[in-house]
Amino acid sequence: MTFFNEQPVTAADKTFFQMRKDIVEGEIESGAKLSETELSTKYAVSRAVVREAINRLESCNLVERRANVGARVVTLTPAGLVELYQVRESLEGMAARLAAKNMTDQEIADLNTLLSSHFQKVKSGESYYQEAGDVDFHYRIIQGSKNNHLISMLLDGIYHLVRMYRVQLGMTGPRITTAFDEHKHIVQAISNRDEELAEMLMRRHILYSKNSVEKKLKEH
Repeated sequence: MTFFNEQPVTAADKTFFQMRKDIVEGEIESGAKLSETELSTKYAVSRAVVREAINRLESCNLVERRANVGARVVTLTPAGLVELYQVRESLEGMAARLAAKNMTDQEIADLNTLLSSHFQKVKSGESYYQEAGDVDFHYRIIQGSKNNHLISMLLDGIYHLVRMYRVQLGMTGPRITTAFDEHKHIVQAISNRDEELAEMLMRRHILYSKNSVEKKLKEH
């Protein structure tokens, strides 16, 4: 799946989206060295297209370059997770605060509708809600902040790395239901235009998510 409404325009876009998906889902392994020659064969595109995709993946923090080593997929580590979630907690807390102020009534109504559809899935025990549904929930609130710098820092800068940690470590069991309850309270605060409460609840929600994923990472 591409990220929400993204439509590949060029061959380079298509390769970038596909490589990003393969990295997030672990098809290209965490820590793997990226060879332009091998990847151009795998994706049936030129090395120049692969090079551009790798540069864009570096901007998303999914790829890192080291002197004398070249480009590698980032390695998932407990320390990296903690740093990532510290930034996410702060920025998404700010997004929730701004969303409570700036979202239109219609956008808030749509957010409530989204939540209702998630409730049906949670009730029937469908855990897939966590990835597609949860990302969509956070994405709408980030967009609802109406702050372009913040949107870019979160969606272009760190969001796929967050997804990589979560997809590859999975989130199952009781956390799914509690995460849904936390979403419900965040939406309530946004609906009430309570900026301070929306920020506090979002920060707490991300902290709980971090603890859950960190625990999984240590079990690996």
